[in-house]
Amino acid sequence: MGTWDSGPFDNDTAADWCGDLDDADVAKRLVLVREALSRAAGEDGYLDADVACEAIAAAAIVAAQQPGGRPITSPYAPDFLRDGGRLDLPDDLAVLAVRALDRIMAADSEWRDLWQDVTGGVNPAFDAVGDLRKILAA
Repeated sequence: MGTWDSGPFDNDTAADWCGDLDDADVAKRLVLVREALSRAAGEDGYLDADVACEAIAAAAIVAAQQPGGRPITSPYAPDFLRDGGRLDLPDDLAVLAVRALDRIMAADSEWRDLWQDVTGGVNPAFDAVGDLRKILAA
């Protein structure tokens, strides 16, 4: 996993997934977001980091459209969502996104394991996921 920062779109997997979302037919975009969240939320075994990265990006997209959500400005996010673009999201997607983030932060998550050893007592990746969860759970 190539990672250059701790934000939800700042790794190769998330950036590639965002590119696929950009390229998808408008009618399929919601399906892709739901699938990314469902894969992470429904994983019973050890959660793969790539699945987690896609779900975090999807959760950030859902969170951006919630009250109090931050606009998407990352150059690695889907082009159509930057600068205030939106998807028509059903209400249950925020709940699914919270479940996915909780699963990503569980002990049997490769993403969590990879970020666990961040030095300096501050973990910006964990903080980013926590911030998304707060917005989604509100």
